[in-house]
Amino acid sequence: MATTVLDDNEKKALKKEFDSVVNMSPSQIEKWLKTDESKAVGQKKEGDSESIGHKSGEHIIEILNKKTTDLSEDDYAHMGKVVSYVKRHSAQKPEHVAGSNWAYSLKNWGHDPEK
Repeated sequence: MATTVLDDNEKKALKKEFDSVVNMSPSQIEKWLKTDESKAVGQKKEGDSESIGHKSGEHIIEILNKKTTDLSEDDYAHMGKVVSYVKRHSAQKPEHVAGSNWAYSLKNWGHDPEK
């Protein structure tokens, strides 16, 4: 799959948007990903034991722990996926948020809807 190369202004804008939707720290995400609730939600690719969102959370931790100058094209591509997922999933907000699979799924993507 070809990756779109972003110019510096696009990277800066994407990083800003990523930082606004990811409202959990690397340690909060890491702690969350170890919970049974985190592991119980999300879609899994055939033959995979780990959900797409759970893997995403691990990549988000890597991104958050890097300096901006060390971010790769792959990191920026993932940041775009995260922004897109959080926006799309947030629009589907259920009546009861606390303890919902909806909230758990968002947390796998670094966004705590109860913050």
